[in-house]
Amino acid sequence: MAHNPRFLALVDDCRSRIKECDVHQVKQWLEQGLAFTLIDNREQDEWQKSRIPNAKYMGRGVMERDVETLLPDLDTMIVIYCGGGFRSALSADNLVKMGYTNVISMDGGIRGWNEAGYPLEGA
Repeated sequence: MAHNPRFLALVDDCRSRIKECDVHQVKQWLEQGLAFTLIDNREQDEWQKSRIPNAKYMGRGVMERDVETLLPDLDTMIVIYCGGGFRSALSADNLVKMGYTNVISMDGGIRGWNEAGYPLEGA
């Protein structure tokens, strides 16, 4: 999907303030048993089709509203993914603005995860 230039500029601006990792790093953390919350930030219909095992669903449209209920500790390690890493970057930036200190956007998103041959649930 080709994204519009202003959207890409917005995402690039967010990326200047957030931490990112790739799908391989997340897979390694999962295998090591590292304690973190993995959040799928896509739309409900995308979530229902497939998701990374053990991910929690919190769509982009409600994340800022609902995150404190799920994760009240501002120091919780949070990894957010979406389809390709754009929406998750926007969400990560907002969580940092809300005071969360250990938020990471997974660059490549579920597409990168799938392309790497990593397992999915619901697929």
